[in-house]
Amino acid sequence: MGGTFAVIDYVILFAYLLFILYVGIAVAKKEMQGKEFFKGDGSIPWWVTSVSLFATLLSPISFLSLAGNSYLGSWELWFAQLGLFIAVPIAIYFFLPVYRKLNLDTAYEYLERRFDVKMRMIGSVLFIVYQIGRMSIIMYLPAIALSAVTGINTVLIILFMGVIATIYSAFGGIKSVLWTDFIQGVVLIGGGIFALIFLLFSIDGGMGEVFKTGTDNGKFFTDMPLFDPNFVNNSILLLIFGAGLSTAFSYISSQDMVQRYLTTNDTKEMNKMTYLNGFLSLGTATLFFFIGTALYTFYTQQSGAMPDGKGDLIFANYIVSELPAGISGLLIAGLFAAGQSTLSTGLNSVATSWTLDIQNVFKPGMSDETSTKIARVVSALVGVFSIAFAIVLAYSDVSSAYEWFNGLMGLALGIIGGTFTLGVMTKKANAKGALLGFVATTVLAIYISYFTDITLWAYSIINLVASLIFGYGFSLLFKEKSKAEDGEMTYYDKAVN
Repeated sequence: MGGTFAVIDYVILFAYLLFILYVGIAVAKKEMQGKEFFKGDGSIPWWVTSVSLFATLLSPISFLSLAGNSYLGSWELWFAQLGLFIAVPIAIYFFLPVYRKLNLDTAYEYLERRFDVKMRMIGSVLFIVYQIGRMSIIMYLPAIALSAVTGINTVLIILFMGVIATIYSAFGGIKSVLWTDFIQGVVLIGGGIFALIFLLFSIDGGMGEVFKTGTDNGKFFTDMPLFDPNFVNNSILLLIFGAGLSTAFSYISSQDMVQRYLTTNDTKEMNKMTYLNGFLSLGTATLFFFIGTALYTFYTQQSGAMPDGKGDLIFANYIVSELPAGISGLLIAGLFAAGQSTLSTGLNSVATSWTLDIQNVFKPGMSDETSTKIARVVSALVGVFSIAFAIVLAYSDVSSAYEWFNGLMGLALGIIGGTFTLGVMTKKANAKGALLGFVATTVLAIYISYFTDITLWAYSIINLVASLIFGYGFSLLFKEKSKAEDGEMTYYDKAVN
């Protein structure tokens, strides 16, 4: 597959990239240091932060693959988006009030205050390693797809995507990241809506024909059962519940997500962020799934052969081949927007976690000026490393091994969500129990993931149950005092007050 990227498309794309760089630098205050650099200066509206949450979660891989999934298959995976109805209430009612009361600087600070510094270090190191790997993949995979349909050199795509995000992330801190994420979230949603409208006008019969063709070809349906008594087998309810818990773990334990909530101490604003993010995530997923079905309808009406191959190329090829010159540039800019928002968030959250969770442990009492300098250097170095490794991935055969390693890190990081739940939802769990529970659950999770056929949608449920059973069990076995006995660190303390 291949399309034609016109001169005007290049102009629009590069103008967009320069505009984002300008905004990222312009909104930052030169004197911003310390907590202002990491948590903002209190001037960032909640709706900007909410759109940033949304833009962080939707990577360019998702932008392309959601439409590809419904084009090549059905809307089966759309049901995973309904897990938001589980994730949002969990975050709002059980966790965010606790975080607000403690006025945390990072997500993993909670693990130290609730358990000990070892748990904080484990959570932070796993997050940093996983994010560095994820950022390389976030650049590498869409760069391959965009290069295939536009003809732009893969390395140039990686460089433009990575260098600009690295510059404004290192310079402006969380405020630059949030405002640029907001712009890029708007571009992403607007580009998707425009693509769908243009697509519907190109289909004989419009939206009605999309529903008819989708229904006739089973696009809106799935053979997956609604419920299976054996919960380790695929079912719609397991898909919803498993995805919901996975999303909830991101909301409550991943630094890149929690950092956005920590930009305010107002619980109502935290709740509004979460509600709007849930609405945007579900609405945008529905939009791109519908685009996939509309693409299927569009190509069904064409006289030539139906496009096939990798799902992440279907939508990208349509953008370049079928949309008018100039509009293609805007839509490809939307893809860059998805990539840059995820990258800038990763860079800023890694720099924050390294500086406050690790560096501060070895060198406590750092001045605001010193901590900010360290964070900027870390952000720049991580950006350079991620760009370099993305280029290595594009020109080597190590990608499968690297993705396997990153998947393993992601698996272990997901278990941290169970440790946060152990801390917030129990009062007797102690540091030794949390550590041994994390180790035991990690061993179990690796075994289930690599040596059984249990569906991946059951992983989050198994990890949560195992974390609670092992963590609480070891806490009772080793009768060490729990920090929750002397401080307001659990959901129950929040409920009383």
